[in-house]
Amino acid sequence: MKNINLFTTLLGLFFLVTSCETDTLTIPQDRLHSRHASARQAASPAAALKARLAQLQASLPASYGGKLKPIPALSGKVDPQYRELVTRALGAIEPTPCETNTRINLWLDEQLTDWDREVISLVYETAMLDLPTYYTLVFENSSANQTFGVKGEYTQKLTKTFKDLKRFWNIESSDIALVAMHGSMLRDRTKLIKTYMVVYGLPSSLAAAYADIVIDALTYLPQYRNGDHPIFTFNAFAQSSFNLPGVGLIPDKIVMGDGIMAAYTAIGYGDVAVPAILAHEFGHHIQFQLDLFGDESSPEATRRTELMADAYSAYYLSHARGASMQWKRVQQFLQVFYNIGDCGFTSDGHHGTPTQRMAAAEWGYNVANNAQKQGHILTAQQFTALFEAQLPSLVTQ
Repeated sequence: MKNINLFTTLLGLFFLVTSCETDTLTIPQDRLHSRHASARQAASPAAALKARLAQLQASLPASYGGKLKPIPALSGKVDPQYRELVTRALGAIEPTPCETNTRINLWLDEQLTDWDREVISLVYETAMLDLPTYYTLVFENSSANQTFGVKGEYTQKLTKTFKDLKRFWNIESSDIALVAMHGSMLRDRTKLIKTYMVVYGLPSSLAAAYADIVIDALTYLPQYRNGDHPIFTFNAFAQSSFNLPGVGLIPDKIVMGDGIMAAYTAIGYGDVAVPAILAHEFGHHIQFQLDLFGDESSPEATRRTELMADAYSAYYLSHARGASMQWKRVQQFLQVFYNIGDCGFTSDGHHGTPTQRMAAAEWGYNVANNAQKQGHILTAQQFTALFEAQLPSLVTQ
């Protein structure tokens, strides 16, 4: 997924960014009643935290409307697809036919069986769902000393794949940072305060008070798994460089969240998912460099760039001089990955239907497999031109 460029308005939070629409939480009663009994045991500490939170919300500037809001320079900086998947898992919005009972949705649902109304409400009202994303977006700006996965289990694979992608594609990639999104930042008071101040514009005293509530929530509510619950880092995105007032230059980067990698590993696709997601996000940096986004903000425009990134990824994964993966295995993963669902045909964040996304990937594979000169790597410009010619056929799928 690509993140919105500061100077364009292509999309509305690759990931998981608090928006006006998701600030108001409506949770179906049948979902709440189905929650595990252990969730009810946490009602007392959750209620106490809510009471403290209510006092803080009353202290917010009038323009906030009682809710945390990112500063204008950062709101809408992340693609909405993963965010919508998470909010559906939390029961905040109803699933569409594309998203019912997919393997990843079922896995996420299993991780949330002990979350009740109070536990869910706290993560929205403290912005806990968004804090790891925004901290990584703003403050993690170098590939140096990065580890990936809660225990560093994806570090070697991601580092190797990133190096290989830079070799494979003929774009200037030395300035792209590969950075990790960890839920562990939620238990780091200094990082929390800094994020509340810079991202949400809070004064230091109020930022510290919010940070203390988050840390207490992790302490008293085991449902959050001390910040390591995958829901907090179920995201991955590409970001082009921009200047953030008061901070400075945010470089080109790719963010990989622990949660999304853990999810696909848990359902049996860790070997393919990690390089495939990274290759898709690297594809967005090809688009940044070739200036392929333009100024249009529409479902069709977003679908075009997302399907193109799917094709870039499949071409690299299956190419003899790329990841050289067995296509059948890649195809098995992509069928699961693309079925996270996107039926938002009128949404500016529309990524294409599962069928269209698979068609784009299969086309990318065929470009590599059917090449007359096996082993020859097309330039990014050549591959893009071929894709643009194929796009009208792909969207009829």
